Amino acid sequence: MPTYELAFLLKNMSKPDIAVSLKRAGQEIFLRGGFIRKLENLGVSKDTPYKISSHGQVHRTASYFALQFDAPPTTIDDLRDVYKRDVDIVRYKIFKVQEPEKAECTLHEEILPPAYRKDVQELLAESEKKKPKQWDAKTGLDYYPFQR
Repeated sequence: MPTYELAFLLKNMSKPDIAVSLKRAGQEIFLRGGFIRKLENLGVSKDTPYKISSHGQVHRTASYFALQFDAPPTTIDDLRDVYKRDVDIVRYKIFKVQEPEKAECTLHEEILPPAYRKDVQELLAESEKKKPKQWDAKTGLDYYPFQR
């Protein structure tokens, strides 16, 4: 099962009500065969960057949470539908977590001066390929003088 991250904003509520809303959001994942890896509280009653309209109300403050979970890919559309209808969730977004590429490096390569590193030499070779041609029609100028 792939790993997903659910970032969502809850409307401004008391702490027991926030706990109930978080439990309800987590149970939806469990009901669909997923499991939760991590829950992060990113701030309670923080100002939103702009006023947000949701379920007939205007919200200027919200509680920010991030939930990391594993679930089958077929259940993501169902989760989106459930979270869209939840009146306590102001905004939500589900992201697929990408595994970082594993880069192998050694200390010997890292302590070389930049001009001798293989990756820097590749970047320089690539930039040489992309250099624009210099214009020269026997004028000695490197630009076209009649272009605006």
